[in-house]
Amino acid sequence: MKTFEHLHELQALVGQELGVSDWIEIDQARIDQFAEATGDHQWIHVDPTRAAAGPFGTTIAHGFLTLSLLPEMTARAFTVADVRMGVNYGLNRVRFTSPVPVGSRVRGRFRLTAYEALEGGAQLTVEAVMEREGGSKPVCIAESLSRRYT
Repeated sequence: MKTFEHLHELQALVGQELGVSDWIEIDQARIDQFAEATGDHQWIHVDPTRAAAGPFGTTIAHGFLTLSLLPEMTARAFTVADVRMGVNYGLNRVRFTSPVPVGSRVRGRFRLTAYEALEGGAQLTVEAVMEREGGSKPVCIAESLSRRYT
């Protein structure tokens, strides 16, 4: 994990990678818990027997489960020491470009694309590219906006 001492230091890093998260395993228990929390019980996610005969040969993570890992991945990739609070501000673009089969490990790469100073902090626009270990293409690409306050 990379640590930056001051939020304002990030302004000079627009266009650069801020960090890479640790790998996170996507097991069936996590998929099932996400299905329970969201009410999305589609068989491709929660029925291993049926999914074994499906297009991926196994269950796959929900796209929104993958996306929901952004906060955890971000926290594992980089931190800013003088930030006392951060809030999600939204997303500009999200694409699920490849499935995440059960048993996969995923991680995020974070590149700062914009820095906008705010009173008491800054708005960061970060491109998050989530990759699957051993995969040939990303599983999710998202442009995330957050506000960080010092």
